[in-house]
Amino acid sequence: MNSPKRLARLAGALYLAVGVLGGFAEGFVEPAMYVRGDAAATAHNLVTNTALVRLGVVADLADQVVFVILALVLAALLRHVHRGAARAMAVLVVLAAAVASLNVAFEYAGLQVATGAVDLSSLGTGGSHALALLLLDTQHYGLLAAQVFFGAWLVPLGYLALKSGWFPKALGVLLVVAGGCYLADVMTAFLLPEVARTIHPFLVIPCVTIAEVWMVFYLLIVGVRTNRSVEPVERVMATA
Repeated sequence: MNSPKRLARLAGALYLAVGVLGGFAEGFVEPAMYVRGDAAATAHNLVTNTALVRLGVVADLADQVVFVILALVLAALLRHVHRGAARAMAVLVVLAAAVASLNVAFEYAGLQVATGAVDLSSLGTGGSHALALLLLDTQHYGLLAAQVFFGAWLVPLGYLALKSGWFPKALGVLLVVAGGCYLADVMTAFLLPEVARTIHPFLVIPCVTIAEVWMVFYLLIVGVRTNRSVEPVERVMATA
């Protein structure tokens, strides 16, 4: 049982790193730079926080790399439960990381436009500010699109956690519910944006925060339950 525990604690450390890096890049830097509908304010934020934006870009890219590694570790840990679900989880994470990584390019391009690194003098100040806002708009809505995969991967993860017997059943169920909350939040954001801004704090933040924070600290502190007989991960990997 030592090998699954080590994998679980490694997954917990990676999951925590994903939360820290993503929280900084997507939870702090991006909202601090982007002002919906205000091109001048968005451009001003980019110009006066150039170093912060660059750091956010690097943190975001690092976050996606760690996220993919996390999915591979969790797949190795839980694929004895259901290989198809473990593979689906890993594929969804790769898609989420790919979309999120692409969105970083729009943020960086917005920085280039706002700081004058790209010659857009023919557009004038207003035009270049509008283009910078458009690029950050694209990043913002691109992150919402990526949230489809950020939510969807929690469903097979919750299923695997629930069926493995290694985690509390309530945690497995809550992870599946959190995935549904993510998806509902995305659909509402595109279909009913005014409603989405009202319900977002109540729909996603409590559910997702509780589920994912619980999973992170359970992996770090407990690892996996050892009072239930399961086939060692290394044996499953050797016979794959």
